[in-house]
Amino acid sequence: MMLKKFAAKQLISYVNSDPEESIPKIIQNAERFLPNVEKDAKYQKIKEFALDKDSNWYKLIESLWTDIDEEVRKTLIENFFINGYLEWADRRPKLMKKYGCSIPWTILMDPTSGCNLKCIGCWASEYGNRLNLEYETLNSIVEQGKDLGIYVYLFSGGEPMVAKEKILRLCEEHPDCIFISFTNGTLIDEDFAKEILRVKNFIPTISVEGFEEATDSRRGKGVFEKIENAMDILKKYKLPFGASCCYTKTNVDSLSSEEYFDWLVEKGAKFAWFFTFMPIGVNSTPELMVTPEQREKMYHKIREYRKTKPIFTIDFWNDGEFVNGCIAGGKYYLHINANGDVEPCAFVHYSNMNIKEHSLIECLQSDLFMQYQKGQPFNDNLLRPCPLLDNPGKLSGMVHESNAKSTDMEAPEDVDELSKKTLEAAKAWAPTADRLWNESHGKCVEEVKTK
Repeated sequence: MMLKKFAAKQLISYVNSDPEESIPKIIQNAERFLPNVEKDAKYQKIKEFALDKDSNWYKLIESLWTDIDEEVRKTLIENFFINGYLEWADRRPKLMKKYGCSIPWTILMDPTSGCNLKCIGCWASEYGNRLNLEYETLNSIVEQGKDLGIYVYLFSGGEPMVAKEKILRLCEEHPDCIFISFTNGTLIDEDFAKEILRVKNFIPTISVEGFEEATDSRRGKGVFEKIENAMDILKKYKLPFGASCCYTKTNVDSLSSEEYFDWLVEKGAKFAWFFTFMPIGVNSTPELMVTPEQREKMYHKIREYRKTKPIFTIDFWNDGEFVNGCIAGGKYYLHINANGDVEPCAFVHYSNMNIKEHSLIECLQSDLFMQYQKGQPFNDNLLRPCPLLDNPGKLSGMVHESNAKSTDMEAPEDVDELSKKTLEAAKAWAPTADRLWNESHGKCVEEVKTK
């Protein structure tokens, strides 16, 4: 492994020196020294993008050198590729065999339940600033994670920037990690940008619902203007950032438009993560859930823009086929809320372990997480990946089997009542998902019975 790391550092240094000249040479050497690499379809795609200066992927890679501070770029590439990928990929199979459970690639945690906004349909808006993970707990999570080869950490909330001092301290304490935060963007100012530039291993992911009307209608008047200001500041200081986009029944047209993607690129975003609205919490708004037609629209549009726009995108529901279904339950990630409850997913507020009372590996070995790992994928059609939204009865069965409890900080929610909210949406999406799966894979999909 040490030899791999050394070679990777040398390669990164070589690319950093002159990417326009070095990348074609790397491709040539790969074909000289790697047997049969030319027959690999994935390699051919990489070669196509790397050598075509007119492709959107070449332009995206090029922008990492023109738009991002050199030291920040170097730190993030080394931490992501060497630690976040090579170290994790090397250690994961051995640790899974040793502990008998999945070892995730990343951990999502909430430093605080506090937030300075009150967005429609957000469960966190009801909690207030009542719960906070102490720095010692956050640091312990990272220390335990690194022992398992995990070097990528995400923050959600609440609004993580309410606890920016803790986050910056973690960045300082763990310079070999990458820290990425979902944020509403309203608390990002020039002073904070200078701190990001100093620590070099923090990436904001700004939540935005589309253009001004769509964003402000859910997040509050004036929020879109503050988001644009935050993006302008990050771009000015040559800092990488992304966008987090929740598509609802009211904003699909805005989020799926070419103008919106062009706006993200122009503002400087290097990636965009898309989520469909989930009706979580007893006071949720199920009426915001998308229709099958709208979800299919996002499916097609994101794939279309991947071929033309210089921005990396992931749709966490419609891209299930690329990660073999659901990624939660420790398969690739888990969630720890501001009370310390270890949950399989940010949208699944049930748990039977708390990180303040149990080790990280004990939580990964818990009954609920093992139920997840046993059931994944939850459907042969990987366009129906979610045990809650796409496969009614799957989540409630796992919760009951493991005796997990609701972790809702405002009002505990019965899992069967939660499942009822998504039942009709799941039934409505199934025919569309099966048609899309058959069209793209050329095979029949076995029907999964819904309860």
